[in-house]
Amino acid sequence: MPLIRAVLFDLDGVVRHFDPENVASIESVHELEPGLIQAIAFAPHHLEEVTTGRISRRDWVERIGVELGNAAAAEEWGSQSFHVDKQALDLADELRANGIRTAILTNGTDTIQAEAAAMNLDAHFEAVFNSAEIGWTKPDARAFQHVLDAMQLAPNEVLFTDDSASKLAGAERLGMPTHLFDGVAGLRSALRAANVFVDEEVSG
Repeated sequence: MPLIRAVLFDLDGVVRHFDPENVASIESVHELEPGLIQAIAFAPHHLEEVTTGRISRRDWVERIGVELGNAAAAEEWGSQSFHVDKQALDLADELRANGIRTAILTNGTDTIQAEAAAMNLDAHFEAVFNSAEIGWTKPDARAFQHVLDAMQLAPNEVLFTDDSASKLAGAERLGMPTHLFDGVAGLRSALRAANVFVDEEVSG
């Protein structure tokens, strides 16, 4: 079995989480059809442009407001609160303490670096790789190759975890071990199976 030297984390849905009830509440208050904001925001033509850096996050939110016919709802959606998963950060810290490098690869926007600084992610990950800066989005293998080149690691030395099965495909094409994230406990189990030392999760 190859020696895993680094673990590459997705950001949203793994390290950072948004409450879907917030979106439902915004739509209810503004009398919008349930699911409409997300449908517009994540329509391929919008998402591709913002996550490859061709438009700014500011432009993205404004376009969503135009299509909704409700700029206020779009602004509220664009400024939602989130929480950082402490268990995921603790796991990253354990990995680093045991000589395993950690990094993040996200399909993000031009504000990711500022958001990462606000979350103090550099205390837990050596780098946050952002598609808006790279120019390629997951699952494009070129996004993963960018990370491998930057970290000077071979594909079989980096385990990638994401909560979306479709995003794993590009990593797998390059020969990277992958794990479909469904919680920190499952990731710990996958890491142990890959002979990566991680402490047992402490309960209590």
